[in-house]
Amino acid sequence: MRRSAYFSLSLSRLKDSLSKTCSFMFNKQENRLFEFLESKYREFHRIDFVANDPIQIPHQYKKKEDIEISAFITSILAWGLRKTIINKASLLMDIMDHSPYDFVLHHTKKDLKKCMQFKHRTFNADDLLYFIPSLQNIYLKHGGLEDAFFYQSNASMMERISRFKQIFFELDHLKRTEKHLADPKKGSTAKRINMYLRWMVRTNMGNVDFGIWRKFKPHELMLPLDVHTARVSRNLGLLKRSQNDWQAVMEVSKRLKQFDPLDPIKYDLALFGLGVTAEL
Repeated sequence: MRRSAYFSLSLSRLKDSLSKTCSFMFNKQENRLFEFLESKYREFHRIDFVANDPIQIPHQYKKKEDIEISAFITSILAWGLRKTIINKASLLMDIMDHSPYDFVLHHTKKDLKKCMQFKHRTFNADDLLYFIPSLQNIYLKHGGLEDAFFYQSNASMMERISRFKQIFFELDHLKRTEKHLADPKKGSTAKRINMYLRWMVRTNMGNVDFGIWRKFKPHELMLPLDVHTARVSRNLGLLKRSQNDWQAVMEVSKRLKQFDPLDPIKYDLALFGLGVTAEL
């Protein structure tokens, strides 16, 4: 057996063992919740989930940089109807000639003219015309998106996201464009950035997330909390805080670690699916 295959199998067995151990530690009510979350995770952690989700956009690419750039841009646009998000992100991939990494690195003024009519809700051409050179700067001067996010090995996710925003806006820019990147140090849930990090970091065993960023560990991730996952979390007793802010993100993420210490944010798929289907 190849070493990589042996490692994946061993990791899978370790996670199964931890999950079973956790279930024995719970009381009956907690055990029912654990089993419910596991069943919903299995239900929604499927390749056919991708077909109706914005994550389908980066799934069009094979190259690491194309995946992470298309995923980043898609995540930034991810508010509103999923169908609209997919259409707008697809339009941007058309503008980039379906080579986002090459476009970011080698775009010309003529190329940028194609961006002039783009608009999605409050994200307009002015914002896009900053995002593209900022991404170029990140690859040329900061080693790429993964390195720009990673910061220090012992830094909290709040510190990493906040520092990434500082790097992203180190070039001259319009003040209005800053609203498109959240800062958890200011209390934001940073839902879209946490979703992006989930896509990049979580294992791709189910062909949903990508698992292409190895400097992060899945247990470091935080739940992408929005009104839907927050509502479901409260209904399930996973979240007590009434306000949707970074403290709520920390509370529910810590709670989910009780059910899977190695990969707690896998349950985002369960919570999101329950919200979409209006089951809870």
